[in-house]
Amino acid sequence: MVHTQALDGCAERAAGGIMNEVKQLISRIFGAPEQSKNDAKQRLKILLIHDQVDLTPAQLDAMQDEITAVIQKYVEIDRENSLVRLERGDDHIALVSSVPVRRVIERGAVPA
Repeated sequence: MVHTQALDGCAERAAGGIMNEVKQLISRIFGAPEQSKNDAKQRLKILLIHDQVDLTPAQLDAMQDEITAVIQKYVEIDRENSLVRLERGDDHIALVSSVPVRRVIERGAVPA
């Protein structure tokens, strides 16, 4: 009888551990619902901005290329980590950029 109770206790602990592992696995597979919700909101905001500004994704990419080309005339930048995007405020749309600068180009070396 004592052996049966000990085995029952081990089985319960094992089942609880398995359930926790299953819950963790499901969380990893499907992700956090809050993050998915925030991602969906961000994608919707981007779509609404694109509709209001009436620029295609190709046009936005071209605009970013042109803006960074102008910036590169004056400073050396990290183009791979540069970001130019449109953000929607309550009553406006703003062009927001983050362009990491590596160094300032000498004034005499700036092309005309």
